[in-house]
Amino acid sequence: MNEPQLDPYLKLLADKEGSDLYFSTGTMPAIKIQGELRFIGKDRLKPGQIEELARTILTPDQVDQFHEVLELNLALSRPSLGRFRVNIFMQRGEWAMVIRFIKSDIPRVADLNLPPVIEKLVEERRGLIMVVGATGSGKSTTLAAMIDYRAEARPGHILTIEDPMEFAFRHRNSIVNQREVGVDTRSYAAALKEALREAPDVIMIGEVRDRATMEHALAYADTGHLCLTTLHATNAHQALDRVIRFFPSDARDQLLMDLSLNLRAIISQRLVVSSNGHRVPAVEVMINTPFIADLIKRGEIDAMKDAMEKNELEGSQTFDMSLHALWKNGRIDREEALKNADSRANLEWRMNFGGSKDELRASAASAATRPTKASAVHDGELPPLD
Repeated sequence: MNEPQLDPYLKLLADKEGSDLYFSTGTMPAIKIQGELRFIGKDRLKPGQIEELARTILTPDQVDQFHEVLELNLALSRPSLGRFRVNIFMQRGEWAMVIRFIKSDIPRVADLNLPPVIEKLVEERRGLIMVVGATGSGKSTTLAAMIDYRAEARPGHILTIEDPMEFAFRHRNSIVNQREVGVDTRSYAAALKEALREAPDVIMIGEVRDRATMEHALAYADTGHLCLTTLHATNAHQALDRVIRFFPSDARDQLLMDLSLNLRAIISQRLVVSSNGHRVPAVEVMINTPFIADLIKRGEIDAMKDAMEKNELEGSQTFDMSLHALWKNGRIDREEALKNADSRANLEWRMNFGGSKDELRASAASAATRPTKASAVHDGELPPLD
């Protein structure tokens, strides 16, 4: 089997605008399109076939590395098709492979239907911005769009540390240097340690996976850099919970202080099915306002959701607010919105009455206590003549 035998699958993945390609012994190759798995052909893969196919894209050193740890990540490039992220692993004693298609053209923030406030955030001079979501939620694409926008909007030096590299950025008004673990640096730890010596204005860390990486991210923000990264979490609340769990309890107070001072925003997203069958992001944005910062400092993470709803004018929005806007604009149907809501009851209320329960209760309470024209007349005064 020679290398071109993989290319027809890669071309199909690119032509169909699929996200992932699957090879597993005992079943047919499969492609994921718009979140749905579709099998390719009728021939089931036999034992040894995937290993033979995978070896066509691996160097001898990579084969040795795979035999040692039984899993391998690498980037694959085809000039006529684009870039691909390859994960090779073992299952039931056989090689298996999943290939993700990384589009060559980096989409603009506006093309991804992201809130305009994201462009303002990425122009900040310092602070930590986290993009969070589940696997397959599009957070890597969102982060790439943000980096590309920054490279165009402001001059400076952007440094990325990635494992693996997923997008090839172009030098625009900024210089963009990309370091891929295993290719340009031995490890995340080594690249993070040397980052500040490379005089960056913006540092992008592909993913925060542990305490050490989080400490570096906070340190970069604290020293006047803009740091962007991703984290596996479903929303801002869970993201902060996960960050807190990276650290021992005796370091909690200092961590909360550092987060309150250096966190700029948490952007969370989920992909939902649009009315035309495609996928569109529902986006939660938590801007670290002074009030939010005070909640973080005091560890009152549970109170952030209510605070986000009240900070809409400053750019914050909850998932339910985003889903409501998508539904109101005809982008998604009612049931799709409700199915993905954090609080189905609150979203239904917002759909029916135009605001959240808390907002409407506050409005009603304000109206009830607001003095009428007659009750505002003090003793001994007559109301003015019309």
